Amino acid sequence: MKINSAEELVVYKKAYALAMQIFELSKTFPKEERYSLTDQIRRSSRSVCLNLREAWAKRRYEAHFINKLTDCDGENSETDSSLDFAKDCGYLNKDEHNTLVSENHEVGKMLGSMINNPVLFLIKNPDL
Repeated sequence: MKINSAEELVVYKKAYALAMQIFELSKTFPKEERYSLTDQIRRSSRSVCLNLREAWAKRRYEAHFINKLTDCDGENSETDSSLDFAKDCGYLNKDEHNTLVSENHEVGKMLGSMINNPVLFLIKNPDL
């Protein structure tokens, strides 16, 4: 199956949905967190998608593609840490935290698979 854009990737769809869930839940964070945790968790979760689109645009160059995927993975890990802070500060309940962390880890596994098998996504691959 030919993939024409990063938005068609399952990992992109999952990361985007996660970023939107985080956005909605972060609306309930206290105002004093607006320029710290709220801003940070929104930016890092969105950056996974943004970096995926950059990676997709650079998939002609394996090293650059992997580099951008590594950036995605780093932002995903940052989001994971922010979710822990949000739970421990009492902004997310345990169920919300568990759901978001589970989805975050799934995205991380998918990114890791792409990093470990980049040739499947490179432009040189005639299936894309």
